[in-house]
Amino acid sequence: MKPQECCVLIPSLSPDDRLPAYVKELLAAEFGLILVVDDGSAEKYQPIFDEIATWDRCHVLHHDVNHGKGQALRTGFEYLKNHTDLQGVITADSDGQHTVPDTLKLAAEMSDKDELLLGSRDFSRNNPNVPPKSRFGNRITSGVFRVLYGQWLPDTQTGLRAFNRKLIDMMLQVKGDRFEYEMNMLIHCSNRKLPMRAITIETIYHDDNAGTHFHPIRDSWRIYKLLLGSFLRYSASSIVSFLIDYLVLSLLMLLVLEEKNITVLGLVFSSSALIATPIARLCSAPVNFLLNKNFVFKAGENKGAVGRYIILAVCALIVTTLVFGFLDQFVHVGFLHILLKMVIDVAVYVVNFRIQKAWVFPENEA
Repeated sequence: MKPQECCVLIPSLSPDDRLPAYVKELLAAEFGLILVVDDGSAEKYQPIFDEIATWDRCHVLHHDVNHGKGQALRTGFEYLKNHTDLQGVITADSDGQHTVPDTLKLAAEMSDKDELLLGSRDFSRNNPNVPPKSRFGNRITSGVFRVLYGQWLPDTQTGLRAFNRKLIDMMLQVKGDRFEYEMNMLIHCSNRKLPMRAITIETIYHDDNAGTHFHPIRDSWRIYKLLLGSFLRYSASSIVSFLIDYLVLSLLMLLVLEEKNITVLGLVFSSSALIATPIARLCSAPVNFLLNKNFVFKAGENKGAVGRYIILAVCALIVTTLVFGFLDQFVHVGFLHILLKMVIDVAVYVVNFRIQKAWVFPENEA
């Protein structure tokens, strides 16, 4: 996409001279519009915004008080939707971390294809420009996102992002008023199976990132509350289901079932495990379904969810039963049966979370 077809949207709070310098370079690169959102900056910063507002192809929007980066971005999206016909949207930060060549790179990669482009910095140990706390925080967040949402994004915290005009309405639906908005954008796109593509950009930090408005405790809590929210609810649901499952399993194996070994397809299994496991799962599965549907994924009236859940539950039951039945023959202490079952189920339930989120209770059907 040509720069003339794109708007560069810059949320800003208490900027310094790097903002007007960046805007001047963007104008020289012939971007169609530079839209700056003043997110409640103090009076002493207004001359910077006033100067930018006088330049051709620039527009400044103001918040009377600070609402946060997420709300500033939505304010900009709303303006673009209602007052322009520009086809591309590029969001950028005002602290000098993004260069015009990288902004142009995202514009060139953009098309009418529905996807989110992410300007991704190099957080490898070979890059000396990254402060250790930033490298550590980003790697942890990227790893958690990979486990829970199935995609590796090398820079989950980048503010340099791009998408076409057709996606503005979707971005307006993303919740979060402050820095958590950007993480919620990634989750929102992942839930809707919207492609996200990383574009390598230059890694720039000024004064060890001292000028950032990111609060390490407050804003990290907001981000991880979003990132881990459904998984923590899923974990709570699983614990309740596990307790029911293990209670039934323990009673059957310790008090009722006679221990024998049987051979199936040449493999030796514990007969009590083969019988107790499905009975225990049949007791816990209905409780787990209701908790996941109404508490974890909040799916509402999700058509076909029961059938999909049953298919997944049967597959998980077969895998769990066969693995537990095979390994149980090597366990000769009573309480170790339960420990073994827990290890197997912990591995299975992480996989189940991904499948339930993407297939059983897909958000776009909620």
